[in-house]
Amino acid sequence: VNFTEEQLARLSELLEIKLQEFNVKAKVVEAQPGPVVTRFELDLAPGVKASKVTNISRDLARSMSMASVRVVEVIPGKPYIGIEVPNSTREMVRLIELLTIPAFTDPNSILSMAMGKDISGNPVIADLGKAPHMLVAGTTGSGKSVAVNSMILSMLLKYTPDELRLILIDPKQLELANYNDIPHLLTPVVTDMKDAVSALNWCVNEMERRYKLMSFLKIRKLSDYNRKVEEAIANGEDLIDPTWKASDSVVGERAPRLTPLPSIVIVADEFADMIMQVGKKAEEMITRLAQKSRAAGIHLLLATQRPSVDVITGLIKANIPTRVALRVNSKIDSRTILDAGGAEDLLGHGDMLFLGPGKIEPERVHGAFIADDEVNRICDAWRERGSPNYVDEILTPFDEEPSSRGFEDGGEGSSDRDALYDQCVAFVLETRKASTSSLQRKFSLGYNRAARIIDQMEENGIVSGMGANGKREILV
Repeated sequence: VNFTEEQLARLSELLEIKLQEFNVKAKVVEAQPGPVVTRFELDLAPGVKASKVTNISRDLARSMSMASVRVVEVIPGKPYIGIEVPNSTREMVRLIELLTIPAFTDPNSILSMAMGKDISGNPVIADLGKAPHMLVAGTTGSGKSVAVNSMILSMLLKYTPDELRLILIDPKQLELANYNDIPHLLTPVVTDMKDAVSALNWCVNEMERRYKLMSFLKIRKLSDYNRKVEEAIANGEDLIDPTWKASDSVVGERAPRLTPLPSIVIVADEFADMIMQVGKKAEEMITRLAQKSRAAGIHLLLATQRPSVDVITGLIKANIPTRVALRVNSKIDSRTILDAGGAEDLLGHGDMLFLGPGKIEPERVHGAFIADDEVNRICDAWRERGSPNYVDEILTPFDEEPSSRGFEDGGEGSSDRDALYDQCVAFVLETRKASTSSLQRKFSLGYNRAARIIDQMEENGIVSGMGANGKREILV
């Protein structure tokens, strides 16, 4: 406990006196101590506007010898305003504390994420499935990277790779490197922004494919689709993938059966860099996914240090209603994220304003902390349980179709066998795994060359065509 009853009473009296010095008459009716700040609820005298208190917040902080105070003009369900002052010592909110509470373990939530604790110390849990996308912004030192790590890890600690798959985009090449090779990944952590555009393009195509499957089964959301497919499998029924097309090169190839689909979360750690490097392409795809992908079970988690209007456009904001603002440099930046000020007065190190889905006013939350060694331990535990099953088509260059990689317009013909072809065939037969990424790693090949070799193997009947789940079978 940061304050005793006597200290709270003394602080309440000091607050009333200092407000009186600024010609604001108010009475403290309640004090709510929390992990990081204490909120004083004040009853303003008749005729005193809440905006007057907001305008003197910095002078009030100075007169009370505090780093900052935050004024909450509207407290839902109460006729009072709130003034939040920082505690003398700050309690650390650990992620592990939030993972056993019923709100997090609730099986009906689609994608639970532990956010932290509110000003009263109550746990705050977000459901990314209902969000359905989230925007996180905060300046250097605000705790943005720790917040993103906490969100990712809380999902990894609840969901298996069969329930959740991730695409991680990391322009800095360091922030998300810890997650490489965990079984939840659909593709290695993306650090090249051209690959990021390809990954977003794949997600748009996957979204359209999922909509076709749901239309085929006459259902409207992913959870209903999975339930119907699981019931069919349990009853011994065969549901054939209606989007599958037979390959000319494989005789007697059978159409794949429908299987349950995992949710997909796309995490872009510094999406401002992506927008700056690849421009409109990425912005258009993010907007398209934000508009349509909810029912298909594809969700966006976008983070940025630069909350400027040229990055967080009106179209992106309109389609991403759930937002998290950590400390920012100015009221303008705060308004860019939340459409309201306040984030510029936060304390940093995980102190955030969380605007949940359907909420009008943001809620102050103290973000959950997790250390780098804990991140590594959790990722190592997942790596021991299984290796990732990458989908090679995700990194297919955006302006190329998978079927036309290098075989037309003067490229290598199928008759021109690659010098490493025989070695690659031997490797595939030995490992019983045919994927472009495995050839790239083993033989240090570029993507296009490895993809051509896999296509040649398919033409020669060594491997099957790409199945519904992105896998190829070894046919010899």
